[in-house]
Amino acid sequence: MSEEPEEKFVTGATKFSLQVGEKAARKLYAQRHVTQTVWSGLGMMGLVGWSVVVPTLLGAALGIWLDKNHPGSHSWTLMLLAVGLGLGCFNAWHWVAKENREINEQEGNNHD
Repeated sequence: MSEEPEEKFVTGATKFSLQVGEKAARKLYAQRHVTQTVWSGLGMMGLVGWSVVVPTLLGAALGIWLDKNHPGSHSWTLMLLAVGLGLGCFNAWHWVAKENREINEQEGNNHD
């Protein structure tokens, strides 16, 4: 009689410990994944920001130089600022689309 409850307790404890172990492993994986995602997101924001800012500032600087050296009826600064902003936005869109494709491919490979 004493053996039967002990077996159930051991069996129950084993199942319970396996469940706890699985949940702990999932939680640790989720924490690592979230941490990596946060840092990846911050890095991506920096990359996107700089990919817009640099061409915009370069266009403005070139426009200022052209306005000083070759004055005309239109503003080179304003025109090249807009061109730089457009190129920067296109560049940022390119990077975000590329990262999105890579994330989708990784998720597709992980679910197979």
